[in-house]
Amino acid sequence: MTVRIGVQADSRDECAEALAQLVDAGYLPVMLPACLTDGRWMARAVPSPTTKAPTENGRGPVVAG
Repeated sequence: MTVRIGVQADSRDECAEALAQLVDAGYLPVMLPACLTDGRWMARAVPSPTTKAPTENGRGPVVAG
C-alpha cells in the first residue's frame, strides 16, 4: 500500500503553504497545487525514503495546519 497525503485548501497560497510544511517534514510533493472543478485547491505528497516510519500508535510525523 502506498501512503499519500492530500492537502485541500480554499486558495492556492494556503495549499502551497500546507504542501511546503509537508516537504519540511520530509515528504515529497507528487502533485503541486491544482484548482479542482468546484474551486477547491488540492496537492499531494508521499513519504520520502528518509521519512520516519509511523510510531507505535500508528501515526507518523504530524504537521500543524
